[in-house]
Amino acid sequence: MTDLVHGDVAHGLVVRVTETVLPTRHGVFRMIGYRGQDGVEHVALAMGIGDAASAGHGTGYGHGSGNGAGNGRNNSHGAGTDTGPATHRHGDPLVRLHSECLTGDALGSHRCDCGDQLQAALARIAHEGRGVLVYVRGHEGRGIGLLEKLKAYHLQDNGADTVDANLALGHPADARDYSQPAAILRDLGLSSIRLMSSNPAKENALADLGITVSERTGMFVPEFAENMVYLETKRLLMGHDRPPSPSSPGEAGGVWAELLAGRVPVSSADVRGATLIDRYGPLVATGPHLAIAQMAQSLDGFIATRTGDSAGLSGAEDHMHLHRLRALVDALIVGAGTVIADNPRLTVREVTGPSPTRVVLDLEARIPADSGVLTDGAAPTLWIVAEGVEVPDVGAHVEVVRVPVSGAASRGDDDGASSVSVSGSETAQGAAALEPAAVLELLRERGLGRVLVEGGGRTVSSFVTAGVLDRLYVTTVPVLLGDGVPGVRGLPTTTVAEASRIPARRFRLGDDLVTELILG
Repeated sequence: MTDLVHGDVAHGLVVRVTETVLPTRHGVFRMIGYRGQDGVEHVALAMGIGDAASAGHGTGYGHGSGNGAGNGRNNSHGAGTDTGPATHRHGDPLVRLHSECLTGDALGSHRCDCGDQLQAALARIAHEGRGVLVYVRGHEGRGIGLLEKLKAYHLQDNGADTVDANLALGHPADARDYSQPAAILRDLGLSSIRLMSSNPAKENALADLGITVSERTGMFVPEFAENMVYLETKRLLMGHDRPPSPSSPGEAGGVWAELLAGRVPVSSADVRGATLIDRYGPLVATGPHLAIAQMAQSLDGFIATRTGDSAGLSGAEDHMHLHRLRALVDALIVGAGTVIADNPRLTVREVTGPSPTRVVLDLEARIPADSGVLTDGAAPTLWIVAEGVEVPDVGAHVEVVRVPVSGAASRGDDDGASSVSVSGSETAQGAAALEPAAVLELLRERGLGRVLVEGGGRTVSSFVTAGVLDRLYVTTVPVLLGDGVPGVRGLPTTTVAEASRIPARRFRLGDDLVTELILG
């Protein structure tokens, strides 16, 4: 191994053959194909790494210690000269060396955890937007091949464990070699990585091959009755990491606590935890600045009936989803109409987590003095009103923020930016004061950088059309109201072809369907 680090072995461990793109449920990856000197073919799925236009094909790569390729190529991504990893808010890029497993990856076998780890790694890379998964061929059955693995399965069916089965067949417990995967990382300009693996042997092997592992995080995915003995054997006999003990069974083994702390776990051994990572991990990974909105509406696009009744429109699971969103932000915004119609508490109650600052857009100070946001000190409230408007005495938890507006706001279902009516010389200044971008800036000046816009329909729509949101969650409820208070509306178009096609994810919450529009 030492020879490889010092480049004393001839270059050509792998050859880059081709490159394309691969759209997946997690996002679009660069897919780079390699052929090893032994004829074994591998692929790397990369996101946020390198530039296809500068990548060159058909060149051999080895393990030089100062040059990743050793072939004299010169580009900005370290494939020729190692210029070091690009800067990123998370530091070194995420990397998964995923050993080929036909039974787990393609056939969904529960005898191992490979397929779930493959998907969890791709999801984690997509959430961060930067990383590489090297799909290593020739590693089936820890390097013994598919049919030999099936023979090992037969021995395990008769009482042998996964290590003894390999040994009984004349193979080592682990026959994998990582020299070609390390060469692929070098080709991609990666000399220092964060490794996604529960196997410390991978970290040690990469270190021997000149790849710095600055961090290794375990890959914990749901266990099944069929693979519990297999996984425990790897922990006892091969030193694999154990999943952390659940610190809060009701919150998916501590995953929710990690998300609340601003950390995205790589994976979870609990199905609920894995769901939380997939659903809310992207929101946590964005860092201190985030603008999202949420709205539940009927199939025909209404958030309340003609009489204003909206009670019980969406189900309990959607309510919990909303409370999770609240717990992950610093502030939530509503218009005055929402407070007048529903008198919401706007706190976090359905899940563990802090309640955000409540922000009420109410230029005319229309909300009643006994509104919960003004009387309930469970969370701070910013009450945004026009200069010169009288307000009642309020509790210490309420900060009245006055904005310079001449004239009055129109009385719609809520007071969003689109409902401002101004006149005179201060028109432009007053209108700008409640423009969505100005509201977000006002909040950021107060240290409230992560924001949820919650209601009502006009307020949410104003933030959508202003183009300031990163994500929009629309919960569609299987009911027809016929008429009522409109929900989310976008900018009108004259033809369908002109309408924007927005990237989206969808997930079910009971009978309701959530569409997550990725706007930012």
